[in-house]
Amino acid sequence: MQLYDSKSQELADLQPIRAGQVGIYVCGPTVQSEPHIGHLRSALVYDLLSRWLTHKGLKVTLIRNITDIDDKVLEKHTEELSWWELAYQNELEFQRQFDLLGIQRPSNEPRATGHIPEILGLIQTLIDKDYAYRVDNGDVYFDSQAWSDYGELTNQSLSDMEGETSSEFKKSATDFALWKAAKDSEPETASWESQFGRGRPGWHIECSAMAEKYLGSNFDIHGGGLDLRFPHHENELAQSRASGGEFANLWMHNGLVTVEGSKMSKSLGNSVFGADLLKAHSPAVLRYYLLSAHYRSVLDYQSSSLDEASSALERIQGFVDRAQRKLRESQYSIEKSLPEEFTTAMDDDLNLPQALAVLHETVRVGNQSLDEQRLRDCASSLGMVLAMMEIIGIEPETEATGEAMPALNALVEQQIALRAEARENKDFDTADQIRNRLAEIGVILSDDADGTSWSLDG
Repeated sequence: MQLYDSKSQELADLQPIRAGQVGIYVCGPTVQSEPHIGHLRSALVYDLLSRWLTHKGLKVTLIRNITDIDDKVLEKHTEELSWWELAYQNELEFQRQFDLLGIQRPSNEPRATGHIPEILGLIQTLIDKDYAYRVDNGDVYFDSQAWSDYGELTNQSLSDMEGETSSEFKKSATDFALWKAAKDSEPETASWESQFGRGRPGWHIECSAMAEKYLGSNFDIHGGGLDLRFPHHENELAQSRASGGEFANLWMHNGLVTVEGSKMSKSLGNSVFGADLLKAHSPAVLRYYLLSAHYRSVLDYQSSSLDEASSALERIQGFVDRAQRKLRESQYSIEKSLPEEFTTAMDDDLNLPQALAVLHETVRVGNQSLDEQRLRDCASSLGMVLAMMEIIGIEPETEATGEAMPALNALVEQQIALRAEARENKDFDTADQIRNRLAEIGVILSDDADGTSWSLDG
């Protein structure tokens, strides 16, 4: 399998450090607000990666952190809602939407506030190695000029970079905070005692400490959104390598989501939130849409995007319903298997657009087999379609459950028999009325050489 390495800017063979195992660290959400469409896309990309590597027989350890202490979290708290309550409420909403979308729970989901000892230990190591320094106001900064490889992830030189914040205490504009001294304007609960004085961690050091705790000083893959590449991931890499570790062997970055060609932003008021999308569309439709573009490309959200995704899923579901009904009483068993073309696409840097093209072509061939009454071929196509849907994380809908399905089947078959009788008597008006009445309640009839079959519409 090959993945695009953002650091080398080329495709690289996935060569696990430990045979049969893959360690992945993904930067999870900063929980200062509810999730938007970009958050959902990023989480889905690494869910797909984990599913595919697991299918290939690898034991995947996926760590996705939660940043629950941050400038933005503190800015948004109120007297009625403390910063940690705000963070926890938003964390629960993220998890609710992730669960709805079928995003599998990570192996561990550490919170930054639960790893203060590890963070302080890493900062002390950097000070001891002369890659970090304390200043008079109590802050601790990483010394970017002391680390000669600073900028290696994004291939920038120090002269090309701008600092995140300005401070009279920093040696260089590109230095960044590892520890922030407590401020009178911030809640006392948002700071911890340390050898550097009371304060809280900087954003970047949190991820380095958590990645090392759960995956070690050298692991296989680091992932996250493209917007995190600089400065967050650049700074993670610098401080982790300066402390003595190798950190990630391969860096993955998923593309951003735009809205009708524009970047999502509060100033434009064009943010698209997951909760709104999930109210208007099924989780399967939203998942299909978010995975429909290559993970490294920009995904442009349009008002019609989810309707198109819904139509695509209906074509797949329609074949599954039709094939399962036709094969139910046949001698042919359904065995799941993946087409070679699908596997090739997934191994090629998770090329899901190509993989989805294979899925839809298999549906087309399966429908043709049904039309021509080649049930053995139909069973083969159905097995492949179900296997591909399982990998993508979109389970086929069941037509009904419990006692309802046999009753519905009996009623529809009765109407099909009456329609066939009407057609035999050349009473085409009655036959059309039966078809139309069934269509009104979502039952779609399909005529072929073997008779009439039915399926539920969407």
